[in-house]
Amino acid sequence: MNHFAMAYRPAKKVFKRALPVVLIFVVATVSGQDSTYNMSVQQAVDYASKNSLQLKNALLAIDIQKQQNREITAAAYPQLNGSANASYFPNVAVQSFPNFIAAAAYGVLIQEGVKNGTGDPIVAPEDFGFVQAQFGTKYTAAAGLDLSQLLFDGQVFVGLQARKTSIDFATKTADVTKEQIKANVYKVYYQILAGRQQIGTIDANIARFEKLLDDTKEIYKNGFAEKLDVSKAEVSLTNLRTEKIRIQNRLETATLGLKLLIGMPVKSQLTLTDTLPESIFTEEVLDNKFTYSDRVEHQQLELNKKLNEFNIRRYKLSYFPTVSLTSSYYQLAQRNEFNFFKSGQPWFPSSSIALKISVPIFDGFAKAARVQSAKLQLEQTNNNLKNLELNIDKEISETRTNLRSAVATMDYQKKNMQLAEEVYNQTKLKFEQGLGSNLEITTSQAELTTAQNNYYAALYDAIVAKVDFLRATGKL
Repeated sequence: MNHFAMAYRPAKKVFKRALPVVLIFVVATVSGQDSTYNMSVQQAVDYASKNSLQLKNALLAIDIQKQQNREITAAAYPQLNGSANASYFPNVAVQSFPNFIAAAAYGVLIQEGVKNGTGDPIVAPEDFGFVQAQFGTKYTAAAGLDLSQLLFDGQVFVGLQARKTSIDFATKTADVTKEQIKANVYKVYYQILAGRQQIGTIDANIARFEKLLDDTKEIYKNGFAEKLDVSKAEVSLTNLRTEKIRIQNRLETATLGLKLLIGMPVKSQLTLTDTLPESIFTEEVLDNKFTYSDRVEHQQLELNKKLNEFNIRRYKLSYFPTVSLTSSYYQLAQRNEFNFFKSGQPWFPSSSIALKISVPIFDGFAKAARVQSAKLQLEQTNNNLKNLELNIDKEISETRTNLRSAVATMDYQKKNMQLAEEVYNQTKLKFEQGLGSNLEITTSQAELTTAQNNYYAALYDAIVAKVDFLRATGKL
């Protein structure tokens, strides 16, 4: 601690002066880290799982399904609604009704034995007629609450049971998208690595021909070669440099494609840290046990099948009655003037409780059509499952054959490239010793370049074949 204090005191002023520079450096470093990435193929896959816009949309579909499930759940909860209304009737409706007032009056008179002016008992007329009168006031208002609770609805209850399966289906759909992106990331990533290694080989060829060109010029100066030999060497060197530019452009395009695939901004700097695998193929890869359920597409269709079965149950239960309980409480007011909020004016309560049973009787066979449609959709899903299994068998067989063939081709092309390099070196040695012609060395160089290009093409094909086989078996 003392040593630290002693060292700190004389450095304190220097630290204060250096602090702004250090802070600028730290900020610059952090901002640089935001746009510079060093990635292995697995890191690229992980980055894509978090930033790929295509995958983000698939994950948003899961959240959307969760909200739809909340809607289904809400149907089983109590529903409470409030309402308020006020009405104005410029002309209160006139209603006609039997003259019960006159009938009641005559009944009393007859009962009391009252007589008319002639001394005879009063006799009620046969028809008292109708009376017209206005019932109600110019202003009415009501405010209250309505509460309802669903007690039984087969479709809602099946929907509640299907919520988890719906989430699983949306999740599995996202997994399918994720696996597709993962396979493409592997392919593009290794395509770039193969191109980079090809660039390294071309650089070695350029170095060889630069030396050959220098040697040829010296031989030409000494009179042992023609000007044509120098020109041929220059043409070959130019072709190699042109090929390098072409591959570099292709790599830049592939890098942009990889950035887009994983959701990385184009302006970001991306460096690939992996190298091409030394061993692509082993018999253990082909011996992996496989079941159809290893494929996420198969899992997705199985969940789709379960949802179809839920649909059939849901539509069948629509034949059953629905039962609900409702209640309401209102305060009502009637006025001939708009003074509902004036104190002392009465409001009258009104309340009710009701049990409602709705029995479906005939709907023109709509329910039967829905049930049959759901059954047909289930049959379609079963057919899709069988078709997928056939395709999986075909894919595994094809990709296994392609993998073996691609690896064998890669091995042959590797040996052929090594042989072409030996031929070129021997031809160059003969040329330097004056025993060979420029045509021979130009031809051997062209054959070497072709062999190298064939090897890297075969190497990339083998990598793609392995990715396709692993994806076909659900092991990627």
